[in-house]
Amino acid sequence: MYVADAPVATDRLLLRPFAAADLDAVVDLQSRPDVVRHLYDEPLDRAGAQGYLDRRIARVRLAEEGDGLNLAVERRDDGIFVGHVNLHYVSAVHHVGEVGYVIHPDHQGHGFATEAVRPLLAIGFDHLGLHRMIGRLDARNTASGRVLEKLGMRREAHHVENEWVKGEWTDEFVYAVLDREWRASVGRT
Repeated sequence: MYVADAPVATDRLLLRPFAAADLDAVVDLQSRPDVVRHLYDEPLDRAGAQGYLDRRIARVRLAEEGDGLNLAVERRDDGIFVGHVNLHYVSAVHHVGEVGYVIHPDHQGHGFATEAVRPLLAIGFDHLGLHRMIGRLDARNTASGRVLEKLGMRREAHHVENEWVKGEWTDEFVYAVLDREWRASVGRT
C-alpha cells in the first residue's frame, strides 16, 4: 500500500497531493486545446476544472486494483505548477500499474515529465510490488513516447484505430517496463 501523506522530492520538482488552491493552475492547464489534444478530455471550463480537481484531490492512496494516485508537480525552486502525474493500479492478479502525465506547454522540453514519472515507477515497483508498468498514448504524441523511452520503457504494441476519440479513430502505442528491468537500470536488485 502507498498513501501520499508527504510530498515526494526530486532534484528539481516536488510531487504532492492536489489541493483546492490548485484550481487556477488546473484551469490554465486543462482548458488548453493543445494540452488535451491527445487526451480523452475536451478543454475544460472553470466548473469542469473544479470537478476534475476534486477527483484528483481524492486520489492519494494505492492499496487495491482500481486505486489511483494523482499528484501535482511543481518546481522546487519557486513553487510554480508545471503539471501532474498519475499512477493507476490496473491489476492485482497480474501486478500491473499504469503511469500518465500532463506537463504545461510552458514547461515542456526541460525533462520535467521524465523526472516526475520516475518516482511513480519506484512507488509501483517498491511499494506495490508490481511486476509491470505500462504507459499508453495516442500514437501521434511522439514527445510522450520519447518520455517513456527515457524511463526505460519499450514500445510493445501499436493498436491501429482501436479507440474512437473526439470524433475520429485513433491509434494507440503501449509502452512497458518490467520490475527487473527497472531495478537493473537504477542499480537496485
